[in-house]
Amino acid sequence: MSDAEFDYDAAFSRNIGWVTEAEQQRLRGSRVAIAGMGGVGGIHLLALARLGIGRFSISDFDTFDIVNFNRQVGATVSSLGRSKSEVLSELLLDINPTASVRRFDEGVSAQNVEAFLEGADLYVDGLDFFAFEARRTTFATCRRLGIPAITAAPLGIGVAFLYFDPQGMSFDDYFGLEACDEQEMAVRFLLGLSPRMLQRGYLADPSRVDLAAHKGPSTIAACQLCAGVIAAEALKLLLGRGTLAAAPHGYQFDAYRSCMVKTWRPGGHRNPLQRIALAIARRQLAAMGGR
Repeated sequence: MSDAEFDYDAAFSRNIGWVTEAEQQRLRGSRVAIAGMGGVGGIHLLALARLGIGRFSISDFDTFDIVNFNRQVGATVSSLGRSKSEVLSELLLDINPTASVRRFDEGVSAQNVEAFLEGADLYVDGLDFFAFEARRTTFATCRRLGIPAITAAPLGIGVAFLYFDPQGMSFDDYFGLEACDEQEMAVRFLLGLSPRMLQRGYLADPSRVDLAAHKGPSTIAACQLCAGVIAAEALKLLLGRGTLAAAPHGYQFDAYRSCMVKTWRPGGHRNPLQRIALAIARRQLAAMGGR
């Protein structure tokens, strides 16, 4: 089907009712930047495409591997060894051939982050958990350019969500990753995303968590939940609807435990409760030999 033959209004007509026709056209004209096309980034892209958003900037330097099959929406036998950003852009255009997509196959970095975010109405974080410097760079640039930024982390069989308003608390102030070694950054990032750690109680095999080796268990259920949350919060931000509390507020929903909690850590990593949790986590890591 050519662009001329594709009927955008018909394709996304079932959105109308939850959004107005005018709002659907606003979504069509919006640009969302998504860094990372793996476990959550790829499924975020497709969820937002089905919402009718018409412009995207995407980045990923990686290729699909068989270990991605359990959770990554673009991972199939036919995509093995192929560029993640290339595969996902094809899937996007299969949903909406009139969509505009700018690809950054080298990933996002200090050298290209401004070009990546150019014209973006919203940034969605889909970077690998351990991509700390790229994440800090991207969130800091969003703040400087006045772009709202959201992240939904797949934890256990649930999702932890944070929103960073350009006028509110910064990513660095909340997580405090500056001048930390990688293991400390991992601990601070995990506990910042999930102060209540709802997922911890049902981890079946703790030996599979190895921060030093950049390895940990994952589930498609969590990635799917993340995509739903991102789509809902993106809609509110892009259309100026509903309420959305920015960091240091956040929330975590755990489907396995049928539990939803709202979190609030004023001061971020400096909060007394957060400092106690970090100290406990460091001791536990040391006892596990760094895992």
